Amino acid sequence: MSVTTTTHLNFQGDARAALDYYQSVFGGRIAAVTYKDMGNAQNENEADWVVWGEVAGDNGFHVMAYDVPSQLPWDRGSNPFFVSVRGDDTDEVSALWHRLTEGSTVVQPLGSSQWAPLYGMLTDRFGVTWVLDVAAPYNG
Repeated sequence: MSVTTTTHLNFQGDARAALDYYQSVFGGRIAAVTYKDMGNAQNENEADWVVWGEVAGDNGFHVMAYDVPSQLPWDRGSNPFFVSVRGDDTDEVSALWHRLTEGSTVVQPLGSSQWAPLYGMLTDRFGVTWVLDVAAPYNG
């Protein structure tokens, strides 16, 4: 038996745009179900919002997204989580970094660090903070 974790991102009206953007960066397939699809649109203006969505790639990338309906409390928050993307190929991680920087604020430029051959942090245009790095053996 194995257990995996998937980052689940909460938005309020931006889930579809975020899924499209992340798919353009990482590739993979998008699946999305709207409130209208479920027959559960409490607010007609939110009928096309995503009640469940994901991007899943053959390379192992997986993220889920949801639009919190306006009648529920939601706050974008301040660094409530980071999404970690770790690879073992410098070129691949660099390419993902460069695509993800579009419209983003770089927190830590991509470069070598004390703990990884390549590490960087940015906050994308949807307010999600991403950490990208090349895995290094830990000898602790």
